[in-house]
Amino acid sequence: MKLAFILDQLDSIKTYKDSSFAMMHEAAARGHQLFTMQQGDLAWKGGKTVGFARTLELVGQADEHSWYRVEEPEETPLQEFDAVLMRKDPPFDMEYVYSTYLLELAENQGARVMNSPRGIRDHNEKLAIAKFPQFTAPTLVTRQEYLIRNFLGEHGDIVLKPLDGMGGASVFRIHSADHNISVILETLTHYGTRTVMAQRHIPEISQGDKRILLIAGEAVPYTLARIPMPGESRGNLTAGGTGVAQPLTTRDREIAEALGPALYNDGLMLVGLDVIGDYLTEINVTSPTCMREITDQTGFNVAGMMVDALEKHI
Repeated sequence: MKLAFILDQLDSIKTYKDSSFAMMHEAAARGHQLFTMQQGDLAWKGGKTVGFARTLELVGQADEHSWYRVEEPEETPLQEFDAVLMRKDPPFDMEYVYSTYLLELAENQGARVMNSPRGIRDHNEKLAIAKFPQFTAPTLVTRQEYLIRNFLGEHGDIVLKPLDGMGGASVFRIHSADHNISVILETLTHYGTRTVMAQRHIPEISQGDKRILLIAGEAVPYTLARIPMPGESRGNLTAGGTGVAQPLTTRDREIAEALGPALYNDGLMLVGLDVIGDYLTEINVTSPTCMREITDQTGFNVAGMMVDALEKHI
């Protein structure tokens, strides 16, 4: 297969933990041909979506800085690849949206894009949980300060987060007796001009913010529980959390089995569910991670499961 990966700068990829690298390494080991592009390499030209793609060869050791060799870019209509994998990291800004428009046009011309650009647009990673309220903790989405204050008064201990954040950035936990409520609300809502999400604090965060990976609608049998560092309420690895792989619980499987087929039908081949305790908190669809950590700790080849799904799909 000819697989094109839309990525961030190659030099920014941390190969020891990067899921895109794990997928590329697995695909290359099976003899598939790799290509790489960045968002700026996409263009609408001559009535087609094209990519200025570079042939990518993996060289050296995975933990070395120079782990790749690329050729000069060549203009290629996206439908000429067997699959185009959109793996650009957030933020999900307007440039990201424009990329999904271009990729959707490519789909209309026969390109196979994963995850589906429409699926990515339709599933805000925070707000998408509202499609599955039976699995969520009490949640409020608003820009109105008085509604957030009422929600805080009702639950006493809540978490506030922007709808376009990643890696735990700008996530606040506040209590009813907090002396900084006003400034936090002003900062996050930009004085009532920006919509945010409030969720009741889930005490089980101390046991980890679990990442469940769904591949073609099926759950990887292990989750990565990202346990907050002392004094933190965020388990994100980028916020200092420690990842501990563990088998899925009965509740984890219930959530995964309910969401997996629905999300796959929406064109989302690779999804990362975030679960704290028994509650679904986020649905990650842009560039879900944690493949390497799960594989390193359990021996289960998550990237292999992903490439299996690609081969079957194509």
